[in-house]
Amino acid sequence: MQQELEGRAGDPALNSTASQDTPKNAEISGSAPSESPAKLPGRDPIWAKLLIALGLVVVLVSGTAVAGVNLLNHRYTASINQKTLLGDSSRAGNADETRHSTVEGPLNFLLLGSDLRALDPEDGQRSDSIIILHIPATMDRAYLLSIPRDLRVPIPAFAATNFHGASHEKINGAFQFGGGGEGGVQLLAETLHNLLGIQFDGAAIVDFDGFKTAVDLLGGVDMCIDQKVTSIHLGWDEKGNYLSPADGGRPAVYEPGCQHLESWQALDLVRQRKSLANGDYDRQKNQQKFIRAMLNKAQEKDLTTNPIALDKFIRAIGQALTVDTNGVSLADLMFALRNVSPSNLIGLQVPSEPQDIGGISYVVALSEADSLYSAMRDDLLDSWAVENPTWVNHM
Repeated sequence: MQQELEGRAGDPALNSTASQDTPKNAEISGSAPSESPAKLPGRDPIWAKLLIALGLVVVLVSGTAVAGVNLLNHRYTASINQKTLLGDSSRAGNADETRHSTVEGPLNFLLLGSDLRALDPEDGQRSDSIIILHIPATMDRAYLLSIPRDLRVPIPAFAATNFHGASHEKINGAFQFGGGGEGGVQLLAETLHNLLGIQFDGAAIVDFDGFKTAVDLLGGVDMCIDQKVTSIHLGWDEKGNYLSPADGGRPAVYEPGCQHLESWQALDLVRQRKSLANGDYDRQKNQQKFIRAMLNKAQEKDLTTNPIALDKFIRAIGQALTVDTNGVSLADLMFALRNVSPSNLIGLQVPSEPQDIGGISYVVALSEADSLYSAMRDDLLDSWAVENPTWVNHM
């Protein structure tokens, strides 16, 4: 089945590289000249789905030597926050057991970011982007499954916050009900464990500040945009100073086509949802594209041959990451993922549709979602992606 999937490399549902070979002279209108505005919108953490794009980027784009992995391990161990992000039931194996240096697939990682702007008592703290990273037993490709933020699911009770559970709730509420931080990830992982029937080999959260610096060190990214996107967050007044579009500022507009984006432009683009034709579904696609764009840029920069650039990159991302590697050393984990490259990233979406239930807007899973969950449990996503191209994202 792996050969069958590779044989479909020209299929746009599985590979959009061909569409990116000839960049178009697309423009971003309403933008400040060439540098980041002096004042940007409030801090907006991005996704732990970007653990691959950030925390493991070097190994994902090259076969790093063991000595290099040990150097990376030292840097990561010293700079990345490591906390308990998974509970006992959602954690693969036993976190207290001795972990072997050989990491074998299939592997599942929970990657997310929380919307820390929503800290007021009424709104609370929500996980605005949720991705499950699946590495098949072959350890040579990666699937990014985006979980809709409004997916209607039961959320189990969580004793640590006296949360008694909810039979029907938006999945991104699990992070809030778990109290945010470690507890929030634990409850979200438990919710996904109950939904998909899988356990996680690790989890991570990443925040915006270190992420932006990392993209700056890469010199921005090159992305192909499918549709015109008008920012609801980023705009300027007549003098070029930052002014929110909500306050009358002229919004940034991202035109369709292949183009280079600075970090602040890319981060603004992948936050957009309301101006997209398919709302959060299209935002999921843009976020997955962005991950691949980052990996492609890191590959172009060849960080493994430039220790100074590599050191700066690791330092930049270190403070942005909080990880739980399930007792496996970062060196062993990175070395195990050395054969996963940007060309082997495949984006997936949960078969679902938006529905209004009792005056509340939800996303409800379709019957095909059960086959997706089963394929992930049984490590059969290669076959599922071929059989369900509608839910495979163009990256």
